[in-house]
Order: sequence, then structure tokens, then C-alpha cells
Amino acid sequence: MNVEESLEGIYNTLYQAMGPQNWWPADSQFETIIGAILTQSVNWSNVEKAILNLKNYSLNLTGSSQLTPALIKNMDLELLAELIKPSGFYKMKAKKLKAFVDFLDKEYHGDLDTMFIEVLSALREKLLNVYGIGPETADSILLYAGYYPVFVIDAYTKRIFSRIGLAEADVDYHDLQKMLMDKIQPDVDKYNEYHALLVNLGKNFCKKENLDCEKCPLVVCSIEE
Repeated sequence: MNVEESLEGIYNTLYQAMGPQNWWPADSQFETIIGAILTQSVNWSNVEKAILNLKNYSLNLTGSSQLTPALIKNMDLELLAELIKPSGFYKMKAKKLKAFVDFLDKEYHGDLDTMFIEVLSALREKLLNVYGIGPETADSILLYAGYYPVFVIDAYTKRIFSRIGLAEADVDYHDLQKMLMDKIQPDVDKYNEYHALLVNLGKNFCKKENLDCEKCPLVVCSIEE
């Protein structure tokens, strides 16, 4: 079985076992971007609390819980930090949110639709130059908010594919991403679903410690050898 067939088999097995993941959970593209920044180094449940705080603030201020770039732009930095406190590293993340909104304002007059008509490679490079946005966050924004065909790499992806034997444990972000995008046909929906399935697997079965190999849908990997 070649790499392409292995990757397709992994996807099919996970999808059959876990079903559609319906990820990313958000009411708008901008909310997805906020989530992508806030989820750095924290569990998603904490991000949900922070986003709920922002939505409640918006509802009280404007009558709508919809999160907008203008809301973040006009908010006092200390207040923003306090609202997103559940997400951890909240002072730093408040600055990151402000930095993204400033970037959006300067480059695209605050309009996400204008930003997301950029060519993938050009937009990715620009995002990586924004304070607080690294490869994983940039690619999450591109895939889940912008619907670009880019495969997100994270700790779960690296851990799973290294244990399966398709990558080294210390594989470089871009090397693993290139391999996956070379071997899996570019498809936004599939990249979305595949990554979400890997996250589910990494959280519930193929954990960093206390693995649950007996119940793992993939059954066998190098860690059992």
C-alpha cells in the first residue's frame, strides 16, 4: 500500500468510526478567526467561554451578539483582555486580536471578503507577518474561515502520523504539510474533515500519555510494535 492509499484508508476509517465533525463551530468567519487565535495553548472549552463573554458584551453594547472587527477595534485593550481571560495568556492574546484587526483595517479596509479573495500564498505570507500568528493559526484561518485548500498541522497531526510511521516524531511543520498536500487531492471540505478527525483521535485515543490503543479506530500503529 502506497502513501496515498494509506492516507485515504486512514481518512475513511476515521470518518466511518467518528462521522462528520462539523468543525469549526462558529457563527461567522470573523468568529472563526477569533477562535483560531484564542485557541493557542488552551483547551477549546476555555475558548468557548471567552467567545461567549465577547458575544454578551456585543449584545449589551449593540443589541447583536455578532462579533465584528469594529467591535474589537474600538474596544479598550484592558477590557478585551478581561473578557477573553478564560482563554489564558489573555493580555498577550488581546494584543494579538488587536494586531489582526489592525492588519485587516490597513490592508483590506476592515473587510474579510476583500481579504479572502487574495491568492492563497500571498495571503498566507501576509498573515505570518501579523503579530501572534504562526503557521498553525494562519492555516486555521485560511482553511476554516477563508475556505482555502490548506492542510492544518498541529501537535495531534504530528503525533498521529509519526506513530503510524508516515512521519518522523520531530518532523518540520512545512515538510509534513507538503507531504499531506502532495498526497491528498486539494479539497477544502476533505482537508477540513480530515484535520478535525485527527484532532478527535488525538484528544480521545492517540493521546500524548494514557493512550487508549485498544479502542483506537486505527487499531495498529508503531507505538504498539
